[in-house]
Amino acid sequence: MPLASEPQDIMETSDNATFMQGVKDCIPTLLGYLSIGFAAGVIEMTAGLSLAETALLSLILYAGSAQFIAAGMLASNGSAAAIIFTIFFVNLRHLLLSAAVSPYFRHLTPLKNMWIGSLLTDESFGVAMTRAVGRQSLSERWMHGLNITAYLNWFAANMAGAYFGRWITNPEQYGLDFALPAMFIGLIVLQLIHRKNRKLHINVAVISVVCVVFASMASLGSMSVIVAAVVAATMGVVMERWK
Repeated sequence: MPLASEPQDIMETSDNATFMQGVKDCIPTLLGYLSIGFAAGVIEMTAGLSLAETALLSLILYAGSAQFIAAGMLASNGSAAAIIFTIFFVNLRHLLLSAAVSPYFRHLTPLKNMWIGSLLTDESFGVAMTRAVGRQSLSERWMHGLNITAYLNWFAANMAGAYFGRWITNPEQYGLDFALPAMFIGLIVLQLIHRKNRKLHINVAVISVVCVVFASMASLGSMSVIVAAVVAATMGVVMERWK
């Protein structure tokens, strides 16, 4: 009997979602991409970048916070070395995101894992972790649908911001500055709904917020997110083992 039930358990924890399902699952995050990408395009245009340069920055760098920093440092005549060094530390969190997602793609080759990781963002990570609940693996096609949709939407938003941003003098009055926090709040709520031990995850979330606040007060800058993620994840593992 145990031998007969094993294939069924594997089927229940596997993921056969299609590329189009990944596209559909990305839709809730698109508003955040549009607003933040639009704002990034406006800032890049203000910093003196052309449409072609903005396009290359959004396609190659593909990181909201890093693009804001790059535009600001370019506007203040920062050196290339300083810009690269700063962006490197700002984007270190992607090492943590990729490490958390990689166990669900063990069935893929290293090259395919690199392709998935290269387009992984905070938002697509949140959607992927929500879908990963109760599964041992994730569909490669689904992940590509999620990542590529987000990637193309980000590029379009940057281009729209660079072109139309000259006519928007006060983005805050349209609530664009709150779109990204609102999107992440929604992703957190969706994850908590599908989690069994919600108390543990809420505690970890509170610990991470406290860590970010104290790290910011200690003037750690962009390292605050890395410190908070490592400390909160470690505390979460300890609490889960000692419960």
